[in-house]
Amino acid sequence: MRTIKYFFQFLVIIFLFLLFKILGLNTSSIIGGKLFQIVGPFFRSKELIHKNIIRAFPNMNQDKIKKISDGMWNNYGRIFAEYMFLKKFRMGQKGSNIIVEGQEVLDEIKNLDKPVVFISGHFSNFELMAMQIEKSGIKLSAIYRPLNNKFLNIIMEIIRKEFICKHQIKKGIGGIKELVRLQKKNYSTALMIDQRVSEGIESDFFNSKALTTTIPAQLLKKFKTPIVPIFIERIDKVKFKITVNKPLTFSKDSSIQKITDELNKILEKMIIHKPDQWIWSHNRWK
Repeated sequence: MRTIKYFFQFLVIIFLFLLFKILGLNTSSIIGGKLFQIVGPFFRSKELIHKNIIRAFPNMNQDKIKKISDGMWNNYGRIFAEYMFLKKFRMGQKGSNIIVEGQEVLDEIKNLDKPVVFISGHFSNFELMAMQIEKSGIKLSAIYRPLNNKFLNIIMEIIRKEFICKHQIKKGIGGIKELVRLQKKNYSTALMIDQRVSEGIESDFFNSKALTTTIPAQLLKKFKTPIVPIFIERIDKVKFKITVNKPLTFSKDSSIQKITDELNKILEKMIIHKPDQWIWSHNRWK
């Protein structure tokens, strides 16, 4: 039954992708945003989303909570539609739609040819961050979680490897081994630290404990790999700004826990800056 459901979802999504290709980037992004604002709440718990927002902003009123929720779904839908135009962002005229603040940091990482670990969250069109890093000439691998829908996952892996980052590493033990292998070849790593991971540790996140990945902290402790926060925001429809921060500094005796806690604080600041562009539908504090 689940296979039939996934196959039907696959057909619907392929139809929408083809429609978006015909309509063009600007129109498709608008339609995708509006579509997800309408249908999104039927697929994800409104109660969970509002609960998550209140956890981060306990004094926020219902009108502002709804505004953030609506903005999240709109952004989510825009990302969905924009997958069909990643080639234009990478190789075509839409590359100019991305402004990079901190390009000099990327240039220095490229010139040094030593690995770093880029950390961020699911903001705006998050796929564009790894794309821009690789476009800058940095050898990169990106950790990702395969989609539950095996039919759609095949298409998404092709898109990601072709236009986002060639070296896609599946989340899990096997992926960690691949990450370390590439690390030894001076490949940097990009990963999102905002999802709950069962193999992580409990770390403070908006004043509550949340299971958080320790990969960045482990790479720093074991290989002295610098950690570089990176953030993307949608500044106008299909125009984006990527901010690349300088590598973080930690004392030699900083523990895995301390480093992970500090990274969550940085993530909190990113979310507070653009709360309607983060994906609140994830059960982060489960």
